[in-house]
Amino acid sequence: MPLLRGLAMLLFLAGHAFAQNTELDKRTQALSAELRCLVCQNQSLADSNAPLAVDLRNQVREQLAAGKSENEVKAWLVERYGDFVLYRPPFNAGTALLWGGPFVLLALGAWVLARRLRRRREQAAPELSPAERERAAKLLE
Repeated sequence: MPLLRGLAMLLFLAGHAFAQNTELDKRTQALSAELRCLVCQNQSLADSNAPLAVDLRNQVREQLAAGKSENEVKAWLVERYGDFVLYRPPFNAGTALLWGGPFVLLALGAWVLARRLRRRREQAAPELSPAERERAAKLLE
């Protein structure tokens, strides 16, 4: 009977440890998906197989296992590698061009398009008089 209790307790503890590890893995995966691979730059830390990405994923996992929050881990990575490591960097003076640049380019493109269309309209052939329309109609017949 004590053997069964011991075995049941061991299975319970193993199941509890497994549940904690899967929760830790989920947190690590979610956080790694928000971070940019510094080698690949177009992949998240979770998707990259670069050696640095593997090391950083392990660091993230270790820090989360040590009890640090996701924000604390992000802050540590930003302190070490800068805002570039974040897929969604915060809005500040250093990232203002990154956030505002697309809107400025869109506005500039709309202005250039409007200007070209206006010039094209101004250079278009003038309206024909009724006599000129009648003459053109005769020529087309």
